[in-house]
Amino acid sequence: MNLDHDKEQLVETLFRNGTLTVSGIVLSFSLGFLAQWGANPLPWRLWDAPPVLALIVGIIIQFRALWMLLGIESLKRRVFEKANRLFFIGAATTGTGVFLAILMDLAELTIHGHPG
Repeated sequence: MNLDHDKEQLVETLFRNGTLTVSGIVLSFSLGFLAQWGANPLPWRLWDAPPVLALIVGIIIQFRALWMLLGIESLKRRVFEKANRLFFIGAATTGTGVFLAILMDLAELTIHGHPG
């Protein structure tokens, strides 16, 4: 029996469940951004790659964090905190992709006066 392992701090289940809910909702919004972009009838351009890549990488990171949070091990504080950090990184990466896309569209409107 490992006494250090037995003394590990645990996260309250209710708190963890709330975090799981928020993570699932944010991930759903992230997937919605990507789906909306994929359904856009405008042709893709080479400069669309960085924002799309950021969206995809951010979503993958969010999925990984959600997978960690779904495990029983996430009741351990260190695992829970690691999953939270990972989720924040994924959400920030996805958000960066969305903002990059908006900035690129605004730049194109400014330069050409119309999208596409």
